[in-house]
Formats: sequence, C-alpha cells, structure tokens
Amino acid sequence: MPETTILVISGTDDDGDAIARPASWDAGDGPAPVIFMAAEPRGRPALAPGERVLARLKPVGRDRYEGRTIRRLAETPGRILGVYHRHAQDGGRIVPTNRRAKAEWLVPPGEDGGAHPGEIVLAEALPHHRHLGPRPARIVQRLGPMSDARAVSLIIIHTHDIPHEFPPAALDEARRARAIPLGKRTDLRDTPLITIDGEDARDFDDAVYAEPDGTGFRVVVAIADVAHYVRPGSALDQAAWIRGNSVYFPDRVVPMLPERLSNGWCSLRPGEDRGCLFVELRVDARGHKIGHRFGRGLMRSSARLTYDEVQRQHDLGTRRYVHLYAAFHALLDARQKRGSLDLDLPERRVVLNEDGTVRSVAPRPRLASHRLIEEFMVLANVAAAEELEQRHQPVMYRVHAPPSKEKLASLRSFLHGIGVSLPPGDQVHPRDLDRVLRRVADTAEAALINEVMLRSQSQAEYSPDNIGHFGLALPRYVHFTSPIRRYADLLVHRALISGLDLGAGASTTDETERLPSTAQHITMTERRAQLAERDAIDRYLAAYMADKVGENFAARISGVTRFGLFVTVAESGASGLVPVRSLPDDAWHHDEKEQALKGRRTHLAFQLAQEVEVRLAEASPVTGGLVFHIHQGVPELRQGKQRKGARRRPR
Repeated sequence: MPETTILVISGTDDDGDAIARPASWDAGDGPAPVIFMAAEPRGRPALAPGERVLARLKPVGRDRYEGRTIRRLAETPGRILGVYHRHAQDGGRIVPTNRRAKAEWLVPPGEDGGAHPGEIVLAEALPHHRHLGPRPARIVQRLGPMSDARAVSLIIIHTHDIPHEFPPAALDEARRARAIPLGKRTDLRDTPLITIDGEDARDFDDAVYAEPDGTGFRVVVAIADVAHYVRPGSALDQAAWIRGNSVYFPDRVVPMLPERLSNGWCSLRPGEDRGCLFVELRVDARGHKIGHRFGRGLMRSSARLTYDEVQRQHDLGTRRYVHLYAAFHALLDARQKRGSLDLDLPERRVVLNEDGTVRSVAPRPRLASHRLIEEFMVLANVAAAEELEQRHQPVMYRVHAPPSKEKLASLRSFLHGIGVSLPPGDQVHPRDLDRVLRRVADTAEAALINEVMLRSQSQAEYSPDNIGHFGLALPRYVHFTSPIRRYADLLVHRALISGLDLGAGASTTDETERLPSTAQHITMTERRAQLAERDAIDRYLAAYMADKVGENFAARISGVTRFGLFVTVAESGASGLVPVRSLPDDAWHHDEKEQALKGRRTHLAFQLAQEVEVRLAEASPVTGGLVFHIHQGVPELRQGKQRKGARRRPR
C-alpha cells in the first residue's frame, strides 16, 4: 500500500475502534488489507462507517496497517444501514447489514424516528466518546420491514449507493416518447428477426436472423435504437450516465432507463414496429467475417423466444432454427481456432416464491442457445469496432489486459500443484489457458480451476484507448448490442450514427471530450453492479440456508487465508467461512505457495480444492454471512460436541 491513500471506514472491531479499507481496492484483487484506524484527536468525533478519509499508513504486519487521518473528505459521518431492534433499557439498537461491521449502534430514546422493530433503517452517527460503550446513532430514514419480500434488494441498493429513482424531467421525457416512423430508414419488417432471451427477461434489445449465402451465411443483428430517444445532454441522458448500466436482482431490476423506454418503446416486442440500428454481416463457411454493412431501420420481431425453447426445438431435430445453428457452429469453430479463453462459470439462479422467500437455488444451465447469441453479439461488436475505426470516429473500447506477471506466477504455481503446466515466460496466449480448461473439463476439479483462472485475469473495462481484448483474443472490440442496459453501447450507437450520417442522435463534441472520464465512470458502475448482484445472491442464499443450521454438507475448499478457509457447498453453491479458531487446537501456518493451511503439531493440512464435509454453524440473511465448521480432523464435531462459537486460544 502507498504511504498515503484514501480510505473508506468499513466498520468497527470488537473494541469499537474504526477499521477501514482502501477506497480504490478492486474485489478481483482478493481480500483487502486490514487497516486499524488510530483514535481521532480529542474533541473530534470518532470515524463512522461509510466515511472517507485521506490517511497515512504504517505497516504493522503482513497485510495489516495502522491508519492516521490526515483529512476527512466529508465532514458529515457516513450513514449506517441496518435493522432496528427495540430495547426497553436503552431505547434501541441497530444491527448493521455490513458483515464487516461487528459492533451494534445504540439508538437513544427520542432518536428512533418512529421506526418499528424489524425495520431496515438509515441512521447517522451522533457525537460520542470512544470509551463510553456502544456508539449512538440517530435514525434518519425508514426503508421498510425486513420481512418484506423486497428487503434483500432494498438493502443492496442502499449499501452500494445504486441510484433507483429517476428525476421528474427524465420521466417526463420518457412519457413523451412515441413510435418511430419509417421515414428514410431501411424497412426490415419482412425479415423474420427473432429475440432470444432468458425466461424472466422483460427488455429485449437484440434480434437475430441467419440464412445461407453461397457457401457461407448472411447474418442480421438488429439492436434497439435507444439513441433516437436518449439524446446527448438530455435529462434522460444524464440519468442514464449516472446509472451507467441496469442492475439485476432476483426480485427486481434497477433499470438504466425508465420503464416506458426499457420495457416499452426500446424493447423489441414481437409483432410491434420498432426502430433499430442493424448490421448485415457476411460470414464464410469457416466462420470468418468477410463483410458487413450498418444501417438504421424499422423492424418487427416475429417471435419472442427463450433459450430453453430454442434449444429444445433444436434438440428435437426440427429445422426451424437450423440456419441460426449452422451459422453459430461456423462462428464457434472460428473462435476456437482463434484461441479465445472460454471460462465455464455457471451462474446460480435464485427462484423466489410470491412471498419473497427462496424456493430454490440451482446453477443456471449454459445451453448451446446461450452461446449462439453470444457468438452473434461478438460478431456484431467486432464489426462496430472496425466500422468506427475505419470512419475515424472516437471509440469507447471494451478492453481486457493480459494477466499481470504476479497473477500469472500465482496461477502457474497453482496449476503446477495439480500436475498441469503452462508455457514458460511472463506472457501467455488465451489458447494456452483454454487448453488447460479443456484438459480438466470432465474432472472434479473443473469448477475450481475455472474459478482460479477467472481470479488470475485482469478485469475488463471501458477505455477510449485500445489495448485489445485478451480473453476474446481480439485486437479491437466494443459493446454495441445492449444499449437499453449499458451506457457504453449507447455511446457506440451515437458514434456510428455520426460516422455514417444516419440522422438525429449522433455524438457531440462535448461527449467525445468526456470519453476518458466517462470510461472511468461506467467501469465503476459496472463493477458496482457486479458486486451488488453477487451480494444479493449471497444474502438470498443465507436466507435459504438459515433453517439448515446444524446440518452437514459436502463441500470443497474454494479459498485459503490466514484467518480460515472458504468453502463452497456442492448442492447450492453457497459459500462461507470456516474460521481458523474452529479448527483443531494447533499453530496454523498459511502456505501461500501450496494454498494450504497446515497444522504444525497435528500435521493436518487443508488445501485449495480439497473435498470436505462441513456443518453449517451460522447463517445471517441480514449480512449474507455463512459460517461453517469442518469435520476433518475434528472428532468432536462428528459427535456434535463442539460448542457453538467456542474459541480456542491460538498457540
């Protein structure tokens, strides 16, 4: 860590002292260092969770620092999000929804804002002497009962500061939206374009069509013409820029655009005329693009289909989508020869009952129909990047850097431990990594190796400067196919309209000048959405597991740290912590090279990817935290004698 940096106060330790994390820390970089904040000078209020400070750091151990405040970046303390509980003795308490915030907050009499027990609340810290018990707070907003079906997503929205209310001016512009006439547009209404999406999708922003063309294929990809409705500098544009992208939860969507557009005029509903930007692509029999043409059109989707429907029809041998699949297989063959990285990371699908309780949690299957749409979208995105470069238009690229030397060394060490090697050197090609994935595809370690491979990668981001896309093995790439839910795609549409002189909605000089700052902003909003969506799944999983405390599960060790093991349950994909204090009494050594915890006296070892049997000890839907105890090497656990929460003194 640098000597001075910006920190965010993330909670308090058992003694009530503030702890912090680096404001710029990327979740993909692994666990953040622990930073213990020194006491504030006399007369200054203590630091509160959510507050940002410029601090000077001093190392006090491996990945541990002491932080001293140089300057508070906001004089008002950060807000506290939690669940309110009433106590007759001292007014009430707030249990934070942040699992890192261990201490509760005291709500003095008269400061509860009328909150009822069990309500989710926002509060602000009150002045307090650090040595006089729990910190007091004043409730400033009541968000709703924790028992409400939408409570989980509500907590996540406020935890991650996701904008969820549109300003009146943006809503007014959306209300004035009307159907797009044909005018000078290309008439595509006789082309049998179809949309293929998930069963629960409500916004359909891409449609596809394919037919034989000589020895190859003619492919048409049509995308909703969002740029017609969302003009640069408008209230809708400002609201979309702030959001950066839509955010998807099991029970709701926080859209980038108001519903009248996202599910209405910009959604390619079947049987309804819709404006679109389209690209007509010529592909040879080997899946190589040999030409493309962009235009602005008017289309009419012939069908709204789901991935399951299309795959079922194909598997039954019907010829309804035979041309789509033929073109897809040609594109897939070209991709495999190109040597891109194809990670197999199944998503978890949370299905809710009407009352908001979790009905089931299961991996979302990855069908050939999913990959079909992926390949068509990649083809269109590459064509958009090439067209913009040819037209000398400023481009918002989607870039993905190769793995860093440090991450590559760590990956090579992990793979070596399981008998797999990578080519020597500090540089690898995506095909080298993909070759490893294909080799282990049908083994028990496949899921873990895909996860470790993902962690070794740099995170993709947006940039006006092109460095290529490592994962896809492409020299240039943009996002063009989802302008309803991604601001980057809207920028690409505007640039195409400008470069091809396709009418209103083109990019402006001001917008072009702001591309660097916009790239940073929408990269941040994308990562915020990813963290929020993952956080929501974790909390729903914790709720699903709450009535299973005490039960045993087959699991696999998915992470090894100095403070314990992370395990992932095979059945549901739920992940949680096995604290080192729950392991047998020993001096545990963290072997980073072998990614293992080793007991010096017992000679027990717990290693990454090891299959284990665990017992669920704690489940907190409020924080999304799961705590497991491990059976191997702990005979009293198998006999049910381990006291819940028991502590052992470390050697």
